[in-house]
Amino acid sequence: MSKKILMITGDFTEDYETMVPFQTLQAFGHQVDAVCPDKKAGDSIATAIHDFEGDQTYSEKPGHRFTLNASFSEIQVSDYDALVIPGGRAPEYLRLNPEVISMVQHFFEADKPVAAICHGAQLLAAAKVLKGRRCSAYPACSPEVEASGGEYADIPVDSAVTDGKLVTAPAWPAHPDWLAQFQKLLQ
Repeated sequence: MSKKILMITGDFTEDYETMVPFQTLQAFGHQVDAVCPDKKAGDSIATAIHDFEGDQTYSEKPGHRFTLNASFSEIQVSDYDALVIPGGRAPEYLRLNPEVISMVQHFFEADKPVAAICHGAQLLAAAKVLKGRRCSAYPACSPEVEASGGEYADIPVDSAVTDGKLVTAPAWPAHPDWLAQFQKLLQ
């Protein structure tokens, strides 16, 4: 059954963590509306490619431009069946926007499926929706998960974890598992 999914993203979102779920969920027959505060349908955002090359943390390279297909100011969050939060650097500043925080909280209050990956946990922590939940994220975000009352799931980089209607993963190598678990919640 086709669902209407909201993707909240922004400048310097991780390229793969935005484009891959956007396209994959559409391939499953879902409508995915990608939005960013202060931007409208047709605007684009910058992406960054985060890679694991043997350094102590990920490296960052310029990614593709990603074109938004919905206008942030025009959406009605209650119209959506599920939420996707990509990682990268976007969650770091998106969590400062009260309207974004309210949108994230809506999905938890309404018990709707949410998929967050990598640094997306920063947005979940800021929205105060992780208390008592098991949540994976990029390991550098584990202090935020724990400080917000969540249990950090230290899982392999290519794995995902589901806690209720929340599906999380450490980074883009987990796409197959993360998206498969999310798709089960969407059925």
